[in-house]
Amino acid sequence: MLKKLLTIILVVLATLTRAEEVQFVMSAPNAVNIGDQFRLSFSTNESGRNLKLPDLSNFDILMGPSTSQSTSVQIINGHTSQSVNFSYIFILRAKTEGTFNIRPASIEIKGKVYESNPLQIQVVKGRQQQQPQGQQGQQQQSGSQVTNGNIDSDDLFVRVVLSKQNVYKGEQIIATVKIYARPDLPLSGFEEVNLPTFEGFYTQDIDIPQQIGFEREVYNDKIYQAGVMKKTILFPQQTGRITIQPFDIVCQVRQQIKARSFFDDFFDSYRTVRAKITAPAVAVNVRDLPPAPQGFYGGVGNFSLKAELSEDNISANDAATVKLTVSGNGNIRLVQNPTLVFPPDFEVYDPKSSENVQASGNGLSGTKTIEYLFQPRFEGDYTIPSADFAYFNPSTGQYATLATPEFKLHVKKGTGDQNATVVSSIRKEDVQLIGQDIRYIKQNNLSLNKKGHTFFGSTGFYLLYIVSALVFAALFVVYRKKVRENANVALSKNKKANRVAQKRLREAAGFMKNNQNEAFYESVLKSFWGYLSDKLGIDMASLNRETAVSALQEKQAGSELIDNLLRVIEQCEYARYAPAGGNEARQEFYNQAVSVMSSLEKQIKR
Repeated sequence: MLKKLLTIILVVLATLTRAEEVQFVMSAPNAVNIGDQFRLSFSTNESGRNLKLPDLSNFDILMGPSTSQSTSVQIINGHTSQSVNFSYIFILRAKTEGTFNIRPASIEIKGKVYESNPLQIQVVKGRQQQQPQGQQGQQQQSGSQVTNGNIDSDDLFVRVVLSKQNVYKGEQIIATVKIYARPDLPLSGFEEVNLPTFEGFYTQDIDIPQQIGFEREVYNDKIYQAGVMKKTILFPQQTGRITIQPFDIVCQVRQQIKARSFFDDFFDSYRTVRAKITAPAVAVNVRDLPPAPQGFYGGVGNFSLKAELSEDNISANDAATVKLTVSGNGNIRLVQNPTLVFPPDFEVYDPKSSENVQASGNGLSGTKTIEYLFQPRFEGDYTIPSADFAYFNPSTGQYATLATPEFKLHVKKGTGDQNATVVSSIRKEDVQLIGQDIRYIKQNNLSLNKKGHTFFGSTGFYLLYIVSALVFAALFVVYRKKVRENANVALSKNKKANRVAQKRLREAAGFMKNNQNEAFYESVLKSFWGYLSDKLGIDMASLNRETAVSALQEKQAGSELIDNLLRVIEQCEYARYAPAGGNEARQEFYNQAVSVMSSLEKQIKR
């Protein structure tokens, strides 16, 4: 009896705490075939009456409305909530081909009339009957090819969808790799995935769910289940026609085997078919930018500029900063640091920049912050002049110029010990200590030499002179060599390549211990691509398998080593789509990667 009473009390409390907001939603498939039946459903969280349907003259109403009601009660952390759902379901069938906008329906709830959301339904022709087996595989879908005799290329294909194909240099493009499958064609997995490398572009991947989600989509007047495999933002780095080369994907398709005897009907007979599909090449036409105005630092997109001076009243030898913040949407990572002009009496240090960007379906957006640290050496009133920042806006096809404000700075005489510098910036390690070139006269007892007995002209003097000259000459030679090596950026990267790669491999080992499968393989792949770029002197934008193999052959690397390297890279690229292996498999692969990296360092000649 007590339990029943508590249940009644909980239901009453749930009813009292239920949200009063009324929801009335209409839903249906976004694409259907002519003649196919589909459901048009209406759902609300309150009981209603007088449901008025929109104009459905383009569809046959085969059944409805079928009504249902469901109630659920939840108790979370002592808080009770109840939800009620009322459904009205109709079965429709499309009569004509086209795209139809269905206006909102209405229903009366508690004396008020509420409208639902509108819908758009695209009706296409029904799929033709399956062709005889001897004729299958002869068609091609937009250049996509299927290399097996059982699955038609019209039923399974992959392609690269570009948001734009005529762009300016540096303008961003959204490239989406999508796979299309007939609605009744079950994909069970992938064996080999060779996604495009996008040569000639600076790329920024967009995070998508690791599990591919399929949605209904109409393509060439047919309905498919379409899934996104990769989404990337592309920034063309050269002008002219850039071609995204074809790539292959091997899919596993589960097919039912036709019954060959009476007893086969009692069992499920399926087989897995390997279907290799090839995406067609896609071209992008890239136009060069118009002649740039003064103050252009490579920005292509839509940006805003903000400038701030940390302090406008400081003491001599104190440090201050001018902070520029570039915000907007575009190639913000590729924007160079603007040049600011400071008074000649200022000690100016190299600017430091930081980025906070996000990659989404709308492109690359965020902020880039540049800080300019400086120190005025003398008191007085100074002016930091305005600086121009120009960027190219692809939507208007013109340059836009922004300007920083003119900053007034009052520098007063420093107080206290002038030999010490008080730093007001967070980067105190960048500030030099000056004013220590004059010393007091030493007044303590001095050791004096007897007149006529001097070190000058003695044997020890000449020996010390010769040794000092030799040491100076040696240091000069070593210094000049270091200067030449530091000036040679490629040589510097070449020397540091193995150390950087080993560091990334150690990071990969940490991911492996934490069972972070995707991060582990991505870290190993970055270590090898970064090593090859630094060691071979090839930019990341131009680095691919062909250029890497060609450069390794010129460096007299063995064919077996090159094959082992390619196998490591391929396994890393497949790992995202293949099931995660165990710890032993990852440990074995990691040992193989370390062995290949060690062999590369030994065989590649500088």
